Amino acid sequence: MPKPHLVAVLALEPTVGFDMTIPTTVLGSARDEAGNPLYDVHVCGVNTDRIASTTGYFIVPEFGPELLARADTVIVPGTRIHGPRVEGELPSELAVALGAIRPEARIVSICTGAFVLGAAGLLDDRRATTHWRFADLFRSMYPRVRLDENLLFVQDGNVWSSAGLAAGIDLCLHLIRTDHGAAVANDVARYCVVPPWREGGQSQYIERHIPEADGGTASTRLWALRHLDRDLDLNSLAAHACMSVRSFTRHFKAETGMAPGAWVLQQRLRHARHLLETTALPVDEVARAAGLGTAASLRHHMRGELGVSPLAYRKTFRSGPARAIANTDLALRD
Repeated sequence: MPKPHLVAVLALEPTVGFDMTIPTTVLGSARDEAGNPLYDVHVCGVNTDRIASTTGYFIVPEFGPELLARADTVIVPGTRIHGPRVEGELPSELAVALGAIRPEARIVSICTGAFVLGAAGLLDDRRATTHWRFADLFRSMYPRVRLDENLLFVQDGNVWSSAGLAAGIDLCLHLIRTDHGAAVANDVARYCVVPPWREGGQSQYIERHIPEADGGTASTRLWALRHLDRDLDLNSLAAHACMSVRSFTRHFKAETGMAPGAWVLQQRLRHARHLLETTALPVDEVARAAGLGTAASLRHHMRGELGVSPLAYRKTFRSGPARAIANTDLALRD
């Protein structure tokens, strides 16, 4: 019988307790047809001292950093460790530990564990994701990373990353699916009582953001958010900002990291989701109110960006009796 795939879960203080238990639970539940474990999962630290979690308990890792040199897969769960989260640098002890990982090993981050991989340079010029709430901070600290916070998880070569918290479950199930096929992953999902595959992406959970009118293009962005049902082409946006198209585009991208057209589409989709969540408006009216024209256009964009249809999204996020709201000029969320 082949040896199980060795997985090292690197807990870094303070470790996010929920994240840290995902690989041991999900990967540790995978079995072959004879009932033999397919993964040998262990928690390690930069030493074997006890490690505080963010959720009120301590852990004592089985191993120190020596496990990283043997591991087939190294997983870094979410963490609030100071260096990578605040300074963009690795503590020397952690840098040495990560340097021992074999070149052919698979490296995985869950949630804010991506900050550790970013500080180590392991995500430079790669696609990656992390928790949507920390996406702007991540971009400012690690600009070489091609971050996409709309995804539940992403692979780039031998480096994998997942979005916030429960997205780590999705990623671990996909690792099993990649290594051993859908049947094994589905068995683990049933055991853990979770869906084997979630439709959509992290983008469906991201809150709306309203910029403060503090100069630059902020006032135009605020105006656009209040008039998403209008034709917000580049010329009209630049005219509102009293700028040339070229100057407006340059300022806009510097302030948001996005081209104006892409940003407007993103806001239209967010407003459409808000209407689907909070009103009983028909889908075609939601599409018009969000500036997406027709129900077919809304379905196309939601399928492309989120992986779900408008009706499926509404079913997921609406709770209780539908509330009919005739007025579509709704207050924007903070």
